[in-house]
Parts: sequence; C-alpha cells; structure tokens
Amino acid sequence: MESIDWLGDFYEAISGDQRIGCSHISLYITLIHKAFQLGWHQPISFYRKEVLGHARISRRTYNKCMADLQAFGYLRYEPSTDSKTGSKVYLNRL
Repeated sequence: MESIDWLGDFYEAISGDQRIGCSHISLYITLIHKAFQLGWHQPISFYRKEVLGHARISRRTYNKCMADLQAFGYLRYEPSTDSKTGSKVYLNRL
C-alpha cells in the first residue's frame, strides 16, 4: 500500500471526525512516513523522541494523541518501557 493511499484514507476518515486536531494529524502523518521508510511492515517500530521531533509536538501532546488515536480506532499502540527497543504501532486500515 502506498503512503498516498493511507494518507487519503486517513483524510477521508477524519473529514467528519471533530475529535481530531492538528496534533493528531501531524503525529499520524509522521507515522505514515515512518511506515513508508520501513517498507510498510507492521508493526512500525520507532523511538518516541524521533517521532516527537518530526511531528513537532511535545511529549505530553504525544501521549494524549497516541491514546486518542488508539481509542478512536485509527491505530494500535504498544509503548515500550525499554530504552533499547522502540515502541510499536499498528496502523488500522481505514
């Protein structure tokens, strides 16, 4: 699946979802980009610090947006407590 397809599906899904704000969008687009870099293998493995910089959001905003995106059904998030292994995200097909 091409990143443009995922992005288009995401924009279609959020068009009527008033719960989604610009920070959610920035984070999700960053995750799509990361998935593209990794060849679309799920789960997407990453370090939070890397995503924070690319999405240009704070740690607090990251935690809130990840929780929201999971609760709203956009993704499944598996945070890592080990600094040597990254967190994992499964993007749900929208």
